[in-house]
Amino acid sequence: MNLNNVWLIYRSDSKIAEKEAFNSVSKLKSLGINVIHLMLGVNNDPLKELLEETNNLPNLAVVLGGDGTVLRAARSLAIRKIPILNFNVGGNLGFLTHDQSLLKSEDLWQKISEDHFSIEKRMMLNAELDLHRKDGTNHHSCTYWALNDFYFRSYRDEISPTCTLEIEIDGEQVDEYRGDGLIVSTPTGSTAYSLATGGPILHPEIDAMIVSPICPMSLSSRPIVIPGSSKITIKALGDESRRVKLWQDGVSGGLASPGDTCMIQKAYESAQMIILNQSPSYYQKLTQKLHWAGNMMTSSKAIK
Repeated sequence: MNLNNVWLIYRSDSKIAEKEAFNSVSKLKSLGINVIHLMLGVNNDPLKELLEETNNLPNLAVVLGGDGTVLRAARSLAIRKIPILNFNVGGNLGFLTHDQSLLKSEDLWQKISEDHFSIEKRMMLNAELDLHRKDGTNHHSCTYWALNDFYFRSYRDEISPTCTLEIEIDGEQVDEYRGDGLIVSTPTGSTAYSLATGGPILHPEIDAMIVSPICPMSLSSRPIVIPGSSKITIKALGDESRRVKLWQDGVSGGLASPGDTCMIQKAYESAQMIILNQSPSYYQKLTQKLHWAGNMMTSSKAIK
């Protein structure tokens, strides 16, 4: 990989990430690499504006933070096919990140420039929210992207936050979910909100999506796994007061009223994640992050 232009993105509310970012910038510049660094947060997203203003895209984007920072960066970088290298600096679980200690490796950037890594493509989702009005006016659509999931919840919080959602898959009506909402998840997002609702864990190489009801009022409503080629259409049902909110990777998206439709499908582009040779396997990450009984490393030592 030619490392002549690198963007370094760090979590805006973390002093640890800020300190590590400036250390990394100094190291990269000492190697003659052009670096642009920027903070990324819930209410601070200069990345989108930078991508719109420049034609000089980076060879690599380095993200310092937790999974939330990675998700925010991926939504902008994936459609530009920019490889992403993530480190857990100031984050929590870190399913999508490398350990911070790898940043201390003296030959880290040399190994990357010599292609000592692999690229793991992670499915992205694309949502098209079509807003209709009963009088036929003000029809328009909005586009959203997600690496983990899209989910729908009632916009009303002054009463019991239930909603009724109709779901079609590939043009066929499948069910009407009544409850707190509905999640459409990628394999990457299967260890996030979908998992909390009782959904299955999917290996990131599986080409599939998960549809998971949130606290359904019917015991027959269960998570289902569908092909990655599927097209999902979701509609809010009820009177005009039954609006629902669309969320992308836990970030506020659009607002839909009954009569509006949202079509979700696999995005054309994938998030390109750099995986270093020292990285643990996906199964090791599951045992470590989810605190499953036993640990692959300690168990192997005990057997010896």
